Amino acid sequence: MVFQEGERLHLGAEAEVWSGRWMGRPAVRKLRRPRAWRHPDLDHRLGHRRMMSEARLLVRMHRAGLPVPALLDLDPEQGVMIMQMIPGRPLIEVLRDPKASREFLQRALESTGAAIRNVHRLAITHGDLSTNNVLIDEEGHAVLIDFGLAVIDYEVERFGIDLHVIDEILGASHPDIVGAIDHLLAGYQAEEMRLGPAEEQTGGAVPTAKEVLSRLENVRTRVRYHG
Repeated sequence: MVFQEGERLHLGAEAEVWSGRWMGRPAVRKLRRPRAWRHPDLDHRLGHRRMMSEARLLVRMHRAGLPVPALLDLDPEQGVMIMQMIPGRPLIEVLRDPKASREFLQRALESTGAAIRNVHRLAITHGDLSTNNVLIDEEGHAVLIDFGLAVIDYEVERFGIDLHVIDEILGASHPDIVGAIDHLLAGYQAEEMRLGPAEEQTGGAVPTAKEVLSRLENVRTRVRYHG
């Protein structure tokens, strides 16, 4: 792999992410971090499996025309993935920017909801919908990143939980943004209305936006009851 390191963008429990250049173009390198508490053979197998899954899902979404990072290079044995650099700032930074207008924040949140629905329409749940894993460009358009925990699924429960994760994060980390989750869910539903029913995938029918939003309410109720 020909990758020239720039700066480290993220250091997490599972991986570290670096910006840089690959074959002369802006790129991002994701490097899997070994988990010392696991047996080395098990850790390697799990890491290999997860990286291969993420790579396949990126290719699936890219072929469907979704604005996700393109996969440029992959070495699952070494735990290295090279992806296209996507311009933009993490949604968490945008929501904390005192200079961001109310209109821009609303557009960014609605676009985030639309981006999530587009991924869901391919029977893919993200698995880690935090405001760190959404990039917002200068026009307020959203792109989802970091699909390391993403899976293909057809059960409405997992889709509802996807939305519940970001619902909880918006409420806990950005309580000053009034109606943040409402704008996001409006964008989620509007995207379904704009595109019409999702095409059936190889594993069956994908839950509709209405079904997912109904399940989100169910998840919220359960969390409040057990909390």
